[in-house]
Amino acid sequence: MAFRADEAASSRFQEVKNYLVPRDFDPKQREEAEAALQEIVSDLGPAVDGYPTWHPLVANHDGRHPETYPSDRCGYIGLDHTRYFAHGFITCPYDDGQRVIDSAQRLLEVPCASISAERLDVPFYSQMATPILVRCKWSEGLEQNLTIPKRWAVPLMLEQELPVWRWAQRAETWETMRPYLLGRPHGNRSSLFVTQETAIAIKGIYLAMTESGMFGPLKG
Repeated sequence: MAFRADEAASSRFQEVKNYLVPRDFDPKQREEAEAALQEIVSDLGPAVDGYPTWHPLVANHDGRHPETYPSDRCGYIGLDHTRYFAHGFITCPYDDGQRVIDSAQRLLEVPCASISAERLDVPFYSQMATPILVRCKWSEGLEQNLTIPKRWAVPLMLEQELPVWRWAQRAETWETMRPYLLGRPHGNRSSLFVTQETAIAIKGIYLAMTESGMFGPLKG
């Protein structure tokens, strides 16, 4: 079945809204939270299930153990009740959220993006939680549909994958690597993070690396 980005984005938004805007909020709270959520999506892109391993929000991980979700393994401290968007995420700890903010500010920046964190003044998930918005701010504008330009996606992917040759014994197939390099949800040749043109470029470069033998023989 063809990947339909609009349908994927719509279904993920509904899931995130149901999670972050619970029914026990009073009508005014629900209205404020839903409006704020719409604004966040307009700014940070659609709700997603997982990031490409090269995305700045998760790239600060052990190279031997790639991560697709923000966690302590990516340098964050204090995340709880978290939902993801293409260029940021909301986490709702039951404290003041300062640990999240401090840890996000300590993350290493990449040349094309920086990470920041801030408290939100609208309720999400629970009235007892403190919603924190962690944002990936790109140094220049994204593509029109808020996907990551090829000129950034390709070098970020290369920075993540090239060092693997030093210890790899077998090469992973594209089918195995696709969710790690395109993010989730994804199709055969695009995702909510990258256009078809960018995905094809990433695939071509990855296949060229595997075909060179630099990672070892291809897994069956």
